[in-house]
Amino acid sequence: MGLRAVLWDMDGTLVDSEKLWDIAMHALYARMGAVLTPEVRESTVGGSSETVMRIVYDDLGLEPDPAAMAESADWLHDYTGELFEQGLPWQPGAQEMLDGLTAAGVPMALVTNTRRDLAERALNSIGRHYFSVTVCGDEVPSGKPAPDPYLRAAHLLGVPAEHCLAVEDSVTGTASAEAAGCPVLVVPNDVEVPVGARRRHVETLGALDVSDLRTIHAELAEDRDVRSA
Repeated sequence: MGLRAVLWDMDGTLVDSEKLWDIAMHALYARMGAVLTPEVRESTVGGSSETVMRIVYDDLGLEPDPAAMAESADWLHDYTGELFEQGLPWQPGAQEMLDGLTAAGVPMALVTNTRRDLAERALNSIGRHYFSVTVCGDEVPSGKPAPDPYLRAAHLLGVPAEHCLAVEDSVTGTASAEAAGCPVLVVPNDVEVPVGARRRHVETLGALDVSDLRTIHAELAEDRDVRSA
């Protein structure tokens, strides 16, 4: 059956929003009287709201009080949302690929660890018309790196996960897509993603078109079949 759907991560993959998250994370630390280190920031990339707050509170040696962590998460998302509304810059080739897949009639889903309220603000900039379904981190039992977000997206599209190509930029997101059974196209942004048998790395989407995505999916599916034979 080949490629039947494309499942997109948002932050760092479609739009260069990780730099805006950098600003928001530094602001959160300043609000809490601390300084965010590059190592801790890297560990939060691609994480769900709950995961990020656990990392922050552990880093700062704070009691993991659920109410305090929820308040911090709300503040972070409100701050980031204001940055999003100033405009989200596209990653190279991302919008062109969305347009190409739309013209080719390939269904797409947005699969993000970002909470629904913030994802909606981002979709105002990206364009919600591209996606048949959207799945957010607060709508599944467990966010990335668990497989739940990608499994839900494939289910909502009515397409088996192995016939979807996930496009990701982070270690967390790639692990989630692979655990769900999706071949993965990795377009690294700020964090290096290790190589793997069910993933293909490219430097940018700008050099690819829809036929390239079909070829990448077919090659990854063939590699899986050879290993399982």
